[in-house]
Amino acid sequence: MNGHAFTLCGAALVARPSGALWWPAARLLAVADLHLGKAERLARRGGPLLPPYETADTLARLAAEVDALAPATVLCLGDSFDDPDAALGLAESAGRDLARLAAGRLWVWIAGNHDPGPPGPGATHRGMWREGPLAFRHIALPEAAGEVSGHYHPKARIGGLSRPCFVIDAGRVILPAFGTYTGGLSADAPALAALVRPPARAVMTGGGGIVLPLVPAAPPCP
Repeated sequence: MNGHAFTLCGAALVARPSGALWWPAARLLAVADLHLGKAERLARRGGPLLPPYETADTLARLAAEVDALAPATVLCLGDSFDDPDAALGLAESAGRDLARLAAGRLWVWIAGNHDPGPPGPGATHRGMWREGPLAFRHIALPEAAGEVSGHYHPKARIGGLSRPCFVIDAGRVILPAFGTYTGGLSADAPALAALVRPPARAVMTGGGGIVLPLVPAAPPCP
């Protein structure tokens, strides 16, 4: 299997190099923080002008994961769109791409802080999602166990290399942002250190399977 294999509360998971999380036994694929429409949102609000290609690039990378793994369920863990207007203003081509990806499978939009309402093309919208021993939501709860979340856009650095990363301990995994135009928070920043318990690790995206130890606090699985 391509990626870093680990177990969370009895569920055998894979942190994919793309930043997606794969649960083979459940045929479940999870991604966080797509932030579709970010360039358009920045332009609309008078921010810096970015090349308007991030939505197509993000969806192309998501399509590569869906086509490779053929999941039965896809969970988008919040902030899938950069704001509600970005969801409403989605380009027709992007809407077609999403419709193709969702066809024949359960597609669940989890509410985020950028997209608290139903964010656009069809499918199912939830505040959180529970599957087996795992709970999927946008923002981690300090007391949670068996939790998969996003929101923080964690990144790790080794030497001069900085990449998005998964943050993993015995009770939770925090996914990197999957979107093309997304910043990041250092994996050892106080906000993340307050959530994870040693032994914890950062698994960097991209090739190489780089795993870095973290020294920082989440309850173990019950």
